Amino acid sequence: MATSDNRDGADRKLEVVTLPVADLDRAKAFYAGLGWRLDADFVLGGSRAIQFTPPGSPCSIHFAPGTAAAPPGSAQGLFLIVADIAAARDDLVRRGVRAGEIFHRTPEGRGDGPAPDRASYNSLVAFSDPDGNGWLLQEVTSRLPGRVDPGVTTYASAQDLAGALRRAAAAHGEHEQRTGEADANWPDWYAEYLVSEQTGTEPPK
Repeated sequence: MATSDNRDGADRKLEVVTLPVADLDRAKAFYAGLGWRLDADFVLGGSRAIQFTPPGSPCSIHFAPGTAAAPPGSAQGLFLIVADIAAARDDLVRRGVRAGEIFHRTPEGRGDGPAPDRASYNSLVAFSDPDGNGWLLQEVTSRLPGRVDPGVTTYASAQDLAGALRRAAAAHGEHEQRTGEADANWPDWYAEYLVSEQTGTEPPK
């Protein structure tokens, strides 16, 4: 399990990622069209500050005019974690975004469609904003060990929680088939399963 050496005990929360853009109003219209929450649009210290937050995300984005060091479109490899890659891509297309097709990583490079086993982290969709800043949707339903505090289990939306409950229901059905009897303590089993998905620990037996 991964460990950290945070000697002063203070949190260091990633709050904002800056995207270099050529046109602030065009960037604002694009991200508003994605359904992201507009947090701010005001002048601060002589500069316009525009900030958006993706649904369910603790980290936000804001825009800065492109420079020689960071030209418009130079932010690449920005990941958006989703529970259902197909539904997330459909939502982008419905909003008029030119999203790429779903693909997965292979030893040779990449393959078409979702990962055959639908393993977490391996199904992706690429899209860009009008300046060319590059995003990747990444499907994650079960975290690697050490990635999430085992004492905290949260879901970004009712849709994410519903998806997790459906996976728990399917796994619990297999559990009851293995044991050959109904499980009266299914709420406890579901709870352990949901936590194991997020923390990357072994699911209940």
